[in-house]
Amino acid sequence: MTDGLILYVPGSVMILALLIKAPTLRRGWDQPLMRAVCTLLVVGCLVMFLAAPPTISKVNRLTGIANFSAPLVYSVLTAFSGSCIVLVLHWGGGPPAGVRRATRLTVAVFSGVTLLIVALFAIGDAPVERLRDLDTYYANTPWLREMIVCYLLAHTVGSTALTLLCWKWLLRVNPSLRPLRTGLALIVLGGVLDLGYLVTKWAAVGARWAGHDWDGLSTYVAPPFASAAALMVGSGFIVPLVGGSAAWRDFSRYRRLHPLWKALRGFAASSVTTVPLTWWSPIGIRLIHRESVIDDGILALGRWFDPTVRGTAYEAALGQGLCESQASVVADAAMLAAACRRREAADLADGVGEEAAGADEGLPDPYRLDSRPLAALAREFRTSPIVAAVRRDPAAL
Repeated sequence: MTDGLILYVPGSVMILALLIKAPTLRRGWDQPLMRAVCTLLVVGCLVMFLAAPPTISKVNRLTGIANFSAPLVYSVLTAFSGSCIVLVLHWGGGPPAGVRRATRLTVAVFSGVTLLIVALFAIGDAPVERLRDLDTYYANTPWLREMIVCYLLAHTVGSTALTLLCWKWLLRVNPSLRPLRTGLALIVLGGVLDLGYLVTKWAAVGARWAGHDWDGLSTYVAPPFASAAALMVGSGFIVPLVGGSAAWRDFSRYRRLHPLWKALRGFAASSVTTVPLTWWSPIGIRLIHRESVIDDGILALGRWFDPTVRGTAYEAALGQGLCESQASVVADAAMLAAACRRREAADLADGVGEEAAGADEGLPDPYRLDSRPLAALAREFRTSPIVAAVRRDPAAL
């Protein structure tokens, strides 16, 4: 079983990707792109599980045919390569009629290669069972040699096409779509690793043709490449699905608001801070609670806001080359940091604090109501050097 873990683990990751995508696939099954993604993941899972040595041995034993797994694995791998091409065609877009024709042609070609692999194995002679080195062991055997070349060529074409497409897409995609960019980067990395697998396979088989023994490349070096490639590709499909989900967006906002929550929770009204949260509370509830604590803390500090601090910080931010909207966020964060400092000093003086010059001044409404500006405020509150200077000494500016 240990021998198979190197392939069973990435196969399990692909199954996880398929399960995560299942609701989307069910709703969008009428869309060719959804079907192409589903096919790619299903076939990828089959490749990983069928290519593991324990599975190869069991299939050979159940069928009673030595090396029966060879055409089975090569056929599924060829189907995977064809699925990559089909996915490339749908991702690339274009006239629907042209995409359909290209898809049918791809399916026909790779189906023909699959049938050819089975036929070549049937007329060839492979009496000695090889669980890990069949490619090199039978590299010079008539018909089996051609079978090996067929699957390697098909896999090279499919993997190269998927890698190049994802690389081009990665260069064009909007930087703000971070989950998608991360997923594409993982698929590209997986494609590069898969090309490493193919290079070692071609090198080992070519060495056999030239009368040399480089079997170790195929037997020991190629499998880790294949495992790592499958793990990256499977993860590449998972990340955009999880990262683009509502739960993940809520978690991201929840995490980004931590600096503000930590600074303001001591000033928030007790009616908010004492609301109990169990460890199993959904992330959406936790986000609402954190935003409520922050809003309540901002209201509690309202009479400590000093417009002079805000104006000075705003000018300093503009002087650092920030645009007006960014400078405004930095200025609000600086004013809030100064208010926290003054309120803490007043609390230390037994609650006798000085009235702020702008007692009725408050932060603009969007910072109270919208979590996205709150996240920007939290970012500047944590990272801005201007805010850090104000936090150390409100008169520093």
